[in-house]
Amino acid sequence: MDRTCYSISAPVVYFVDYTSHCIFLENIVGSITVRDHIASTQKGPEERLDQLAKKMGQILAKMHDEDVVHGDLTTSNMLLKAGAESGEMELVLIDFGLSYISSLPEDKGVDMYVLEKAFLSTHPNTEALFEKLLKAYAASSKKSHAVIKKLDEVRLRGRKRSMVG
Repeated sequence: MDRTCYSISAPVVYFVDYTSHCIFLENIVGSITVRDHIASTQKGPEERLDQLAKKMGQILAKMHDEDVVHGDLTTSNMLLKAGAESGEMELVLIDFGLSYISSLPEDKGVDMYVLEKAFLSTHPNTEALFEKLLKAYAASSKKSHAVIKKLDEVRLRGRKRSMVG
């Protein structure tokens, strides 16, 4: 898949050595994980984090619209780097080791659920920020209604599981 045709930034794969089981990827120079960025910005201006949540929602919507399911969405698997032209921060998705292709809203809903659980456990008291991410996701995807409906179902299953044991 050509990662650039869908406006989703990810490291370029330069070479795969099947003999030694090595993958040679682009080094994202000057980047910071979204996890570290949120931790360092949480006490700062709220609009910076709001913009980040919006950008995350838009990128994830594009990825899911192309039927790519990441499989391990966390703020540690997202990098921010300064954009070459605008100076604006560019969001780069990394670690597609568990990714797969699926058109099923269930799979995409689970992807978003994994992100939600990781997001809220890593960044306490950011529920409103995650809601902004979901709002941007919904506004950016033609298929978002079915995915968010499945996300709600997955949330309910998760709650039942934690109550039962």
